[in-house]
Amino acid sequence: MAGRINDDDVKAVRDAVPIDAVVSEYLQLRNAGGGNLKGLCPFHDEKSPSFQVSPSKGLYHCFGCQAGGDTLDFVMKIDHLSFSEAVERLAGLAGITLRYEEGGYTAGTSGRGDRIRLVEAHKAAAQFYVDQLDSPEAEIGRKFLAERGFDQAAAAHFSVGYSPAGWDHLTRFLRGKGFSDKELITSGLAQDSRSGKPIDRFRGRLMWPIRDISGEVVGFGARKLRDDDNGPKYLNTPETAIYKKSQVLYGIDLAKKEIAKTSRAVVVEGYTDVMACHLAGVTTAIATCGTAFGGDHIKILRRLLMDNATAEVIFTFDGDAAGQKAALRAFEDDQKFAAETSITIAPGGMDPCDLRLAQGDAAVAGLVEARTPLFEFALRHIVARHNLENPAGRAAALDEAAPVVANIKNIAIQHESAVQLAGMLGIRDEQFVVKRVAQLARWARERGQGDGPQGGRPGGKPQRGRPSYEDVPAPPAQPAGGPALNLRSPAHRTERELLKLALQRPALVSPAFDAYGMDEFTAPPYAAVRQAILDAGGASLGTEDYLARVREAAPNDTVRALVTELAVEAIHAKTVDEIYAGVQLVQVRLRAVDRRVHEIQGTLSRLGPQAPPEQLAAVQEELWVLQQYGQRLRNRGAEGL
Repeated sequence: MAGRINDDDVKAVRDAVPIDAVVSEYLQLRNAGGGNLKGLCPFHDEKSPSFQVSPSKGLYHCFGCQAGGDTLDFVMKIDHLSFSEAVERLAGLAGITLRYEEGGYTAGTSGRGDRIRLVEAHKAAAQFYVDQLDSPEAEIGRKFLAERGFDQAAAAHFSVGYSPAGWDHLTRFLRGKGFSDKELITSGLAQDSRSGKPIDRFRGRLMWPIRDISGEVVGFGARKLRDDDNGPKYLNTPETAIYKKSQVLYGIDLAKKEIAKTSRAVVVEGYTDVMACHLAGVTTAIATCGTAFGGDHIKILRRLLMDNATAEVIFTFDGDAAGQKAALRAFEDDQKFAAETSITIAPGGMDPCDLRLAQGDAAVAGLVEARTPLFEFALRHIVARHNLENPAGRAAALDEAAPVVANIKNIAIQHESAVQLAGMLGIRDEQFVVKRVAQLARWARERGQGDGPQGGRPGGKPQRGRPSYEDVPAPPAQPAGGPALNLRSPAHRTERELLKLALQRPALVSPAFDAYGMDEFTAPPYAAVRQAILDAGGASLGTEDYLARVREAAPNDTVRALVTELAVEAIHAKTVDEIYAGVQLVQVRLRAVDRRVHEIQGTLSRLGPQAPPEQLAAVQEELWVLQQYGQRLRNRGAEGL
């Protein structure tokens, strides 16, 4: 449809889909206190969670990279969607039928966003392939699955399908669904032929849909079935706007909840291995899609594992040379995890699919449990390269292996591994090796390389007592408001706290707050937020969509981001009540009064005794009134406002 999405429908979509439900599709969230949830930010690398979600306000904010906004903003940023595409995706989840009209939010020139169209094409293709698996032609595919221990129910669970051997079966099917040839080529589902007409990319193959972490089909893995197929054994979707092989993990949509729940992920090498593991009860199994396990895959897992102390990633590799090389490559990335990493190799070089077929489900579960720490595997590989029969060889092995042990994050495991290394090398003096490793670890820490899972900015809870300015800790190091904020300024810190109250608990500061002028906020970014609150109708309004109105009233993205940040950031008080709110109101007003008193005193000095008596009297009167007001605030607190 062409046109713009109806404003009321946009609001209905925002209200219908809880932000925590959407965010938890991409990362693990846990309690952050004050009704908020926290997790590792999906938009930048971090060791400790600074990404917070406020379900009650429908907002998120990262205090590390300053990303923030509402549910639609999150979906737009994480999936690289336009505004209209994000609305359409969430509307689909909520079962809301959108109306398109002139006026409101632009839905794009084609009415449906390009990315949404690609996803819809893949969804339709996946169902087409599933339906084709029941056809007579697909007997070869069903036989392939049966020979590997997968029945019809297993195929259905993983949505395995079949692509017909003809030239354009899928192409004609998707044309009938309204997709253009350009969309079919762009999606990677079709390709240009010599005649200039698009033909199916996948023909006569067994098909596995590859889904992103939210469950959307973004690509396919296709397995060769016939000897006359001259293509590769496995053919994957090419890189497209929605499919980046370095950023997807097969099975992540099925495994993510169990990975978050158990703090464990099992990385296998193929689609059938994922199927075998899940059917054997190892439901945390995932696999890469035609590429080595790398940094982007680590980011996906870290957000689910939350880098807690018990998190573990287990790699399964074949026992051949290629498998060992892959294991060592994985070990190179070990320090990017805060989780412990392990490796397990099936007997006889079998993969999990072969093992399940030969020995049953219990053998697959046992394979995972019989894991070896990846650093131990790497150490044995290092030691094996040296001649341990002479002192020079043992010294060389120690020089190469000791830094590996020194980089182990867990100190207790590091010590035990140093003792183990001494045994591997045949060095009787274990303490010599232990001290060498400890020295290397200390040097690494001094260079700032050894923070481990507890790295990141310092923690610690501020001391709380009687509510006052001193109770308010400094705001984050890089607030969205930019360099105009002086983080050491007591005035700025109190102004920040008052604005948080006005956004999060407006009833506590109303109606007094709405009488505060912009000039009472000395930081320009805070003054801009105060103006946005005024433009939205004031804190006294307190309507259900109050925060949304303030964000919309912000003059630009910078101020809007600061509004979001202040709406999500915790209020720094044990008890957030009228007393605490009153203290912040008084502090901001009292500083404004004192500034004005200072200005008037300067005016009197400049006027001097020769000034006209009427002018002197007016200035002195204003000074006296302000001094009396200031004294009343000091004596009576919020009652004196």
